Amino acid sequence: MNWNDRTLGEISDEVDGVIQTGPFGSQLHESDYVKSGVPVVMPKNIIDGRVSTEGIACISERDAKRLERHLLDIGDIVYGRRGDIGRRALIRERERGWLCGTGCLRLSLGSTVLDPVYLYYYLGQTSVIDWISNQAIGATLPNLNTGILRSVPIRYPPPAVQTRIASILSSYDDLIENNTRRTKILEEMAQMIYREWFVNFCFPGHEKVEMVKSDKRHIPKGWKTCSVTDIIEVNPVTKVPKDGLKPFVSMAALSENCMLVGQVEEREGNSGSKFRNGDSLFARITPCLENGKTGFVQFLPNSESVAFGSTEFIVLRSRLVCPEYVYLMSRSDEFRELAIKSMCGATGRQRVQERCFEKFVIAKPPSEVVSRFHNIVEPMFKLVHIMNLKNVSLRRTRDLLLPRLISGEISVERFETETASQIS
Repeated sequence: MNWNDRTLGEISDEVDGVIQTGPFGSQLHESDYVKSGVPVVMPKNIIDGRVSTEGIACISERDAKRLERHLLDIGDIVYGRRGDIGRRALIRERERGWLCGTGCLRLSLGSTVLDPVYLYYYLGQTSVIDWISNQAIGATLPNLNTGILRSVPIRYPPPAVQTRIASILSSYDDLIENNTRRTKILEEMAQMIYREWFVNFCFPGHEKVEMVKSDKRHIPKGWKTCSVTDIIEVNPVTKVPKDGLKPFVSMAALSENCMLVGQVEEREGNSGSKFRNGDSLFARITPCLENGKTGFVQFLPNSESVAFGSTEFIVLRSRLVCPEYVYLMSRSDEFRELAIKSMCGATGRQRVQERCFEKFVIAKPPSEVVSRFHNIVEPMFKLVHIMNLKNVSLRRTRDLLLPRLISGEISVERFETETASQIS
């Protein structure tokens, strides 16, 4: 089989492609952004190879027309210009017609020479990312430009083989995306149940329970008003041995919108927050708290295992409720608003004052209601964890296959034959 070796710039010139930066600041001002309109893809929107719409900016149709040379099409690849070199997203049907924003680079080479999906995976190889990083300008904040992208060396087989390689690798990402979507739905369901039962008091059988006045509001009869610190522990004492490697969780490992804890490191020492399975990790510092960084610990091997992490975590532990209740409460708007209002310190380094939680008043539910809630939501939490482990395995397999398929070390025919025999 013939494999070709060229640069992205050479291929771009042959197919009249585009390798360009997004609009400069003089072309697109902050005042041009509107609440709804044409979405603008910024570096912050490039997450795990896809475009995230969370907090995405928009411009008017009129401005999009003015900047039409920066509009995206299916198969384009968008890079962030600064910082995390290698961060890129493949543009799909949903993003067609969106704008490549300031701070991004657009790569559009059509599909006659390079299959866009094949190119996307090729550029994701560790060796290619390292090559680009070594060319990037700037020591503290690496900077990518069109010249660097044009000089990236590309090795590629005939189009039909490219498409088959892209299909194999895409199948892994499709499974990962499906699992990710399911975990999101599960967490949303758990949050909805928490709110219905413990905020709106619409728990099973609530129709038969009298509402009585307590302080400034009505609560179900048999429930008791108390401070949240009466039912949970804030930064409980947990002993973690100083010697030997132990699981460590950094602030970067916490998600802004789900319970999953990302990459867990192994470190010596025990300086920082200390926790075990069932604890919730709540970011205490700005802007991590405002951005929503919160995690639920369920990755440790057993109930006796302990771990440590960032000094900027507040550890929340169940005392009289269940762990899932604590996590879902920590995600609630009311709880977070109280924490944010308590922050003090130097600008940019403000931290939550732990004593603020004493002011968070709740209606403590009876143990039988908590037990019923736990029985419903605990399987959801466990399934989220299981699907995350599956995604970790899928990513590992994909990343092992990626360089071997793209280098030709494993032929597409051999892979497809072996896969078919395993299925049968």
